[in-house]
Amino acid sequence: MYQRILVATDGSRLAARGVREAIRLARALGARLTGVCIVAPSPARYGEHSYYAAGLTEADYRKYSEEPAKKALAALERGARDARVRCTTRMVREAQPWRGILRAARAARCQLIVMGSHGRGAVGGLILGSETVRVLAHSKIPVIVVR
Repeated sequence: MYQRILVATDGSRLAARGVREAIRLARALGARLTGVCIVAPSPARYGEHSYYAAGLTEADYRKYSEEPAKKALAALERGARDARVRCTTRMVREAQPWRGILRAARAARCQLIVMGSHGRGAVGGLILGSETVRVLAHSKIPVIVVR
């Protein structure tokens, strides 16, 4: 069935539900798990659609944007290790998280994507946008959404 599963996380409680289910599924199937956390690339300092933060260097931006991602991926690794599931993780820099998730899934040759959903509903998804909906719309790989 599925031998390689990708799970996307942002470290939130809602994403943690998806992580737990992905670990359980990987364990049941004897599959390998790939965890991914998407980090926004550094904005251009003076571009038309950017901002300027006095004193914020490129190194500062990287540090502060990568810290939460490292924590989220470390939690995923601990959960997988405790469940005895083979797991690798990666951080992907991408302005559009859904693109980063799909790119990571293709790169790891995953056969399934597991994601937590914020459960905003149809209207909230239309107004606020939903990375889960975008992954579902663009993925050629099966996707399991955990609520």
